[in-house]
Parts: sequence; structure tokens; C-alpha cells
Amino acid sequence: MKKALKNIWNWVDDRGGLSELVKPLTTHLVPPESKWNYVWGSATLSCLIIQVVTGIALAFLYQPSADVAYQSLQYIENQAFLGSFIRGLHNWGASGMVLLMGMHMIRVYLFAAYKYPREMSWITGVVLMALTIVMAFTGQLLRWDDNGVWSSVVAAEQMGRIPLIGDSIAHFLMGGENINGETLNRFFSLHVFVIPALLFSFVAYHLFLVFRNGISEPPKVGRYLNPKTYRNWYENMLKEKGVPFFPNAIWRDAVFSALVLIVLVFIAWFVGAPELVGAPDLTNVKVDPKPDWYFTWIFAIFALMPRDIGSYVIMLGPVLTITVLLAVPFLSKGGERSPLKRPWAIGAVAFLIITICGLWYIGDVEPWHPKFDAEPLSEYTTVPEAKPSVQRGINVFNTAGCLYCHKINDQGGIRGPNLTNVQNRLTKEQIIIRIVNGAENMPAYGGSLSKEELEDVVDFLLKDKKGSNPNN
Repeated sequence: MKKALKNIWNWVDDRGGLSELVKPLTTHLVPPESKWNYVWGSATLSCLIIQVVTGIALAFLYQPSADVAYQSLQYIENQAFLGSFIRGLHNWGASGMVLLMGMHMIRVYLFAAYKYPREMSWITGVVLMALTIVMAFTGQLLRWDDNGVWSSVVAAEQMGRIPLIGDSIAHFLMGGENINGETLNRFFSLHVFVIPALLFSFVAYHLFLVFRNGISEPPKVGRYLNPKTYRNWYENMLKEKGVPFFPNAIWRDAVFSALVLIVLVFIAWFVGAPELVGAPDLTNVKVDPKPDWYFTWIFAIFALMPRDIGSYVIMLGPVLTITVLLAVPFLSKGGERSPLKRPWAIGAVAFLIITICGLWYIGDVEPWHPKFDAEPLSEYTTVPEAKPSVQRGINVFNTAGCLYCHKINDQGGIRGPNLTNVQNRLTKEQIIIRIVNGAENMPAYGGSLSKEELEDVVDFLLKDKKGSNPNN
């Protein structure tokens, strides 16, 4: 039996060359000091594998149709064998992938491993980071519940504010002027086909570069990198002191990746995926959407910035960020690599972490979404001695949800424009059009307000308010 199995293996290996696939692992040498700081990349790859496996499992039952997508998720969550666990593992695997990729890039930056000859490894890493973010963004909408849909709608509409090309981007993402079944199809295609194809291609090339240029040695104070002599020095160092990646180095990657898997399985089993909060209803402004935690700090920026500069920040922010990241290896090609001699690098990482954590906290506790506990307006605080139609308009403003997003004097939410002196900015016709057809981050009320209610609320908005300031 043993001889027969050996003969089978020899035949398969001779025809298929399977041993050639693992040969690079056994012959590839790495610096002997490459210890636990080098496990972040392989752990990120492990999370990607988890995403692929769990994503395929979910795709067997998920139906990307606006009519039944929410019901199929309910079936996965509540009835399918291990459905809730697999959905949870897929959700937390995405979180793990984002977190570990961030740690990997921080390690590479602090160790200056982006310098010659590994510039292309850094560039492909930046592309992989962008693709991972897009992958996470598209997956959020596929939940097709109020939270996932509203979070994605807000993000898509923010993109729509980009000058010149914003409308085209939003139209492409949403498949029309408003979110619909085509939106779900587009996000599903991006999440399942387009982005994974790009992701796998760049991962393969990224790994190829690791084998081609080798793993960067840990930096030491006083050891300068000279692009003219580095390759020869690195090859001689590996010949003298290098150790095989397999088994001398890979065991750390395997142990850490196993720990990551155990943690993700534990969280998926005991915490699970985000709760489905109801089928999407874009006329329901009382929904309290919360983006996934790794997007919260971005939404906090949108909430805190003045609306006048929001369009420019949305357009220039990502462009400048990607440009700066891509320029990093070209700004410093050689020289000192030790972070102890590059305090500005440590300061930049510390500033980034503190800023993101601060914005994340603000985005978590401060509502970028509607303010549902706003104190109702009354005629005494807004329009004293108001005529009956204005009084009814105040009541409509309270009950229809307008107050959750718009301020009148000091009462109301901040998601939408301040309407204290809207009569100074818009005509009666423009106000009616906005209310009936909706606007940015605002549902259309044409089908939910009666003609009388519409006239009353417009009458209220056009009436001078107590304490109004023309400069508001």
C-alpha cells in the first residue's frame, strides 16, 4: 500500500510538478533576525483566505435581489446550518484584515522596508490597502438592511459632492439617481467579482516581489542603505547567515495566524455578526445607521467639517492621501532605516494613530446621523403668536422627522443645513421642490406629506423666526 501511494505521488509530481510549487519555500533564505515583527503580512493573508472561504459559503445562500436579499440573510442568520457563525466569521474576518493590514504597513514604514529595492512592494501594498477598503465598503451594503443601506447611501452621496465627477461616481455606484435593485447588483458584482479579481492579482504580484527582492532585514542604528551596493551586501549576508523560510521562519507565521483564527472564531461564535435591523426603507429617517467601526472615523470627519469645504475635502483628501503614500519610497531611497534615527517617522505614526482613535471616538459618540432626541419645537420658541397654518407647520416639522436633521435656532440636528433663515436662501418654489423630491442625504417627502401638510410646513419655513439672524 505504501509503495502504491508513493508511486501515485511520484506520477502526480512528475506530471504536475507539485514539488516545484513548494520548492521556493524550502530554498528561499531570510535574514536570521526576522522574528515576530514580520508576522503581520502573513496574518493579513490568512484573513483574506478566511474571507474567501466564508464568502463562498455565504454566496451559496445569499440572493442578490432587492426583493429577497434581506430574507435570504435572515435565513442564513436564523435557519441555515452554522449560518450565523459563518456570517459572523466573515464580518470579523474583514475587521481583522483591515486591522492587520494597518499593522503591517506601520511595521514596514517604521522599519523603512519601503526603501530600495522594495519600492514596488510598498506601492502594491498601498493598492491592496485601497482595494481592501473598497471591498469592506461594498460588503456593508450587501446586508441590505436599514443600517447597511443607509450607511452606504450616505457615503455614496458624499462622493456625489465631489466637483465635476461626483454625480457620475454616485450614479455609477447607485445605478441611477436613487438607491434601487440595480444598486445591490452593482455592489454585489464589485464585491464578489471585480474587487476580488484585482485583489488576488495584486496579492500574487506582492508575494512574487517578496521572493524576488527578499524580506528586509531588521534595521540597525548606523547601518546605512546604499542603493548602489545594497543588493550585493544583502545576497552575501543571506549566503553567510540566512535561514530557510521553511521551516525556520514560517512557523512564527503559522502560530500567529492560528492565534488570529482562534480569536476570530471565538468572536464569531460568541458575538456574531451585526444584527439585521430591518429591511431597507429610504423614507424612514428615524433609522440610526452606524458604519462599520473602521469607517467611523471617516464619517466623523464628514460630520465635523464645515459643509462649505466638504466637497473639496472629499475630492482632495483621498487623492492627497494616496499620492503621499505612493511617494513615500521616492522621498527617501537610502540612508538610515532605524526608527531610532528617524524620530519623525515615529511621530508621524503616533499622530496618525491618535488622530484616527480620536475621530473614531467622536464618530462613535457624536451623531453624524439624525438627532432623534431633539427637543420638539413650539410656537413660543420659534414663531410667537403664529397663525394656525404656521402652528400646523411646526407640528409637521416635528412629526415628519425634519427636526432630526435640521436646526431651527438652537434646536434640532446638524446633519442637514440650518433652516433658521432658509427664506433668505431659497424661494418658496425651491423649498417645495426640495421637500417633494428630496436632496442630499434627504428622502423625498412627496409621497408621505399631504398637500395641506406641505403648504403648512412651507408656510412655517417662510415665516420669520424668533431670534433669526440674516448672517446664519
